[in-house]
Amino acid sequence: MIPVLWRASLRFLWRHPWQTGLTVLGIALGVAVVVAIDLANDSARRGFSLAAEQTAGRATHQVIGGPRGLDESVYRALRMAPGDILMAPVIDDYVAPSADPERSLRLLGVDPFAEARVRGYVRVGGGGTPVTRLLAVPGAVLMAAETADSLGIAPGEQLEVLARGRTATLTLAGYLETTDPALRRLVRGLVLTDIASAQEILGEQGRISHVDLVLPTGAAGGAALERLRALLPAGAAILPAEQRSAALGRMTEAFHLNLSAMSLLALLVGTFLIYNTTTFSVVRRRPLLGSLRTLGVTRRQIFRLVLAEAAVTGLVGALLGLGLGLGLAELLLRLVTRTINDIYFVLTVRELSITASGLAKGLLLGVSAALLAALPPALEAALTPPRAILNRVVLEARLHRGVRWSAAAGAGLALVGAVAVLVPGHSLALGYVALVALVLACALLTPKLTLLLVAAFRPLLAFLLGALGNMAARGITAHLSRTGVAAAALMVAVAATVGVGTMVASFRDTVVHWLDESLRADVYVAPARTAGGGAWPDLGRGFMERVAGLEGVAEVASYRRVVVESATGPTQIVAAALPESERERFRFRSGAPDAAWTAFRAGSAVLISEPYAFRHGLAVGDTLELRGSAGPVRLPVAGVFYDYRSDQGVVYLDAALYRRLWNDEAVSSLGVHARPDVDIEQLMARIRVLPADGLALAVRANRELFNASVEVFDRTFTITTVLRLLAVVVAFVGVLSALLALHLERAREMAVLRVNGLTPRQVWLLVTAQTGLMGLTAGLLAVPAGLLMARVLTHVINYRAFGWTLQWTTDPAILGQAVLLALSAGLLAGVYPAWLMARTPPALALRGE
Repeated sequence: MIPVLWRASLRFLWRHPWQTGLTVLGIALGVAVVVAIDLANDSARRGFSLAAEQTAGRATHQVIGGPRGLDESVYRALRMAPGDILMAPVIDDYVAPSADPERSLRLLGVDPFAEARVRGYVRVGGGGTPVTRLLAVPGAVLMAAETADSLGIAPGEQLEVLARGRTATLTLAGYLETTDPALRRLVRGLVLTDIASAQEILGEQGRISHVDLVLPTGAAGGAALERLRALLPAGAAILPAEQRSAALGRMTEAFHLNLSAMSLLALLVGTFLIYNTTTFSVVRRRPLLGSLRTLGVTRRQIFRLVLAEAAVTGLVGALLGLGLGLGLAELLLRLVTRTINDIYFVLTVRELSITASGLAKGLLLGVSAALLAALPPALEAALTPPRAILNRVVLEARLHRGVRWSAAAGAGLALVGAVAVLVPGHSLALGYVALVALVLACALLTPKLTLLLVAAFRPLLAFLLGALGNMAARGITAHLSRTGVAAAALMVAVAATVGVGTMVASFRDTVVHWLDESLRADVYVAPARTAGGGAWPDLGRGFMERVAGLEGVAEVASYRRVVVESATGPTQIVAAALPESERERFRFRSGAPDAAWTAFRAGSAVLISEPYAFRHGLAVGDTLELRGSAGPVRLPVAGVFYDYRSDQGVVYLDAALYRRLWNDEAVSSLGVHARPDVDIEQLMARIRVLPADGLALAVRANRELFNASVEVFDRTFTITTVLRLLAVVVAFVGVLSALLALHLERAREMAVLRVNGLTPRQVWLLVTAQTGLMGLTAGLLAVPAGLLMARVLTHVINYRAFGWTLQWTTDPAILGQAVLLALSAGLLAGVYPAWLMARTPPALALRGE
């Protein structure tokens, strides 16, 4: 490119810092959101990988058992098998400091003599003394120095923890030490003890969680695997170690994908901003570009100039966005991990995992978005004849003619989106294709619809403001090259708030209605659990009988919640003994309720939740295979019911059937139905003083449990609210940029009006009316576009991602807030341009005439 063009470009950018700065800021905000979400997602995945490595180490396979794991005699039998096979028994659970029950510590019970060859990170400081104390002192544990410092304990000191509903005392025997930074992350938050101490802490004498195996590859490994399988009791199995980790990892993939899609929305809005400001940059320099064309500058050189400016702007904005994204990622990481903890499994991530690929993706997206947005104005600048470039009216006339083509393209994209929605199947990617197509369709239709709405509002403005109202409406249509794109950017961002807000409201109302139906008992009793969950402790059948015998108790429902490992991953089972009064708690999606309930009570079939049926491709009449204590069992599915506690799903079966298949008499929780005239608070007080074999109890009334569940739901969607607000911020910057561009171009027009008697106050009124009308138009268009997005999010993407059928809820408050938000954004974005236009002396603006 010839040097004179570079100098002209740099001089223009230098003389218009506001325009350049807003363009950079728009792309920076979009890139920041994308990078922050990517870093948070990658850090969460990295934390999950570390947690899996914490447990598996070098293990290639794991021996698993039933809901309570394995009897330790299984390990002894495996150790006696011929051949030198590396193996190590493991107890894996969670405990929480009594002083901070919300904090989870991973408790790993191991055999110190077998560990070193399976989990290489098990290193202890101080020679053999800590290992000796680990074996000799009951409750002795090892942990990283960093973890111990955060808990305020030193070697030899004790820590009281809550473990499976009981209080236990741990003694710090020494530190887990490593010089490898990767291994240092592995031991963070880990509490290591020997098998016997772990059994005492958890109250699981004689039981282990699983046995890790390190088998050779090839034929030797296959032969060893067959020998070991022959030694296993019925109900136990050997699975590849990565199989369970992969199944757990798949749980959160839809969640991560949804976050990434939300982050790209902010970048999409930023792309509108870049298009708007790049178009203005071309329009602003029409005389210069026309002169350059007449002096011999080629179309290709003009095209390269505009794209080069966009590339530099995109690069600077992307670099700034990387810095902003790193700061934003810290906040989003906490929200992501908290959501995963609430819904899926325990995940502790204390630091960002920053990768070169993630940063490179942000840079590439920023520059690519800038180039893509600058392509139309670059073609416009290159292909327009010099005479037309010098004529402002010609360009706007061509743009108005192009509005029809834009509307036609929007209608075509809407058709593409509708077809993608109607295609049967579970493809989540196709659902996002439909969503993007519909969003772009609404954006392309916005200029045409803006002209129609402004024409409809024009008589009202003329009635209220007289000539100024007419001028405000005509100003929007006359400068559609800027106002149309700015309105589209604001419309898309506000429509996203409507769409996501309506989806969340529909989800929330569905969950609230489901909780009202499901929580039929008056009081719920369960052992106090740590934040990490772990296995559900046993209340004991004796305790259940004592509760049932209390004065004022009409009926008691009992539940046993367990997780059964299988080839397809962990399956949550609820064994329930339900009184007749709880029959209506199941709202069936498929299956005859009477027949399903009869088969369930008879123990001849199971009921599965909608998400479980969705993920495993099961329907009424199909057979579900589970691994019982005596081997595989096959049970028919009698009904599929709506359930929103987990997107992984749950299997319900009668308590008597469960006890027969798994030889487990434990009871995890109770639902107590009180007589009509009983005071619930007094009943809860009587339950709390019952002897519970040392268990700390959580006794909660129906409404208390309901409120706690709704609180978890609201906390889950905090991150969605943050992303919605960020998209609106990017759109606001876009509107401000468009209005500043409008001010620069209309400076002479305003000066002529000032000379002809328009006062500064009337300038304020004119600009405010115009920006308010832009915001109002965008808000009104955002309502139907947002409801369309909400339909796709609620009934297509949400179902394909999580398997939930949600009832539709349209909240008038969300729609009203959207219009008010767009109107406020337009009015606020016009404050500074109005101030500039009102204070600019007419002589200064007209000095070039």
